[in-house]
Amino acid sequence: MQFIRHYLLSLQFFTRIPVTGALAQWVGFSPAMLRASAGHFPGVGVLVGLLVAAFTAGLLWLLPATGAAPLVAAALGTVFGVMLTGAFHEDGLADVADGLGGSVDRERALIIMKDSRVGAFGAIAVVLAVLCKVALLALLGDVSAALMVVALLVAHVVSRTWQLLTIRLLPHVGDLAGSKSKPLADHISATALATGFIWCFSALALVLYAQVATNYIAIESSDSALFQAFAQAVLASLLAWAWMARWFWQRLGGFTGDCLGATQQVCELAFYLGLALSL
Repeated sequence: MQFIRHYLLSLQFFTRIPVTGALAQWVGFSPAMLRASAGHFPGVGVLVGLLVAAFTAGLLWLLPATGAAPLVAAALGTVFGVMLTGAFHEDGLADVADGLGGSVDRERALIIMKDSRVGAFGAIAVVLAVLCKVALLALLGDVSAALMVVALLVAHVVSRTWQLLTIRLLPHVGDLAGSKSKPLADHISATALATGFIWCFSALALVLYAQVATNYIAIESSDSALFQAFAQAVLASLLAWAWMARWFWQRLGGFTGDCLGATQQVCELAFYLGLALSL
């Protein structure tokens, strides 16, 4: 029951999927629970990824079978994903771009990141991120519709897994009293970290097993080539996380809640790019 409560709390906090009424009362809330629910970030990615992948697959099935279909499906699928999460991660990306792009001074950058207004750096960062996401997904969809759908699911899970490493390895910085990520300021436990990696590895294993078992390989190649392609995509996402974590450490000396959102967005893009390059 505690596992389910933590998962639903994570879903309630990081998406717009309704967990309300009697269900919300049963779940409950405390800073300690929210901290423990961090281990379910990848689990949230499983549900969000499944919904976005299913929505995109439905569009690909309903749209005319033309070369523009993957582009349209990628764009509308991205819109659907933003609606599910309330642009939670995109907002973090905008704030980080404004703060770190707008000032070289650490304290000034943190002040800018707390400002709810979006500046030029933030707007440009979000526009470019969405543009790259749609373009890369359309490219994958042009190779194989199944590859595009599977990539959507796995990328949402993997990109949320690296956020846990940021929380574990970097200190929280900024104004804790006014921070939305205050319950995450303490380093997450090894149990929560293990929970997150179990979510990630389980999703990867099930997706790959399902494609091999049903003989419905997303690319015209062998099973080993499929494994290698996804391994390279995961590696690209991990390298993107390492670059982001190093950047945050050098500029801020740690992370904020906005940094977690920015990390998810960049690592998701890196996964799509790594998968595309592996083909």
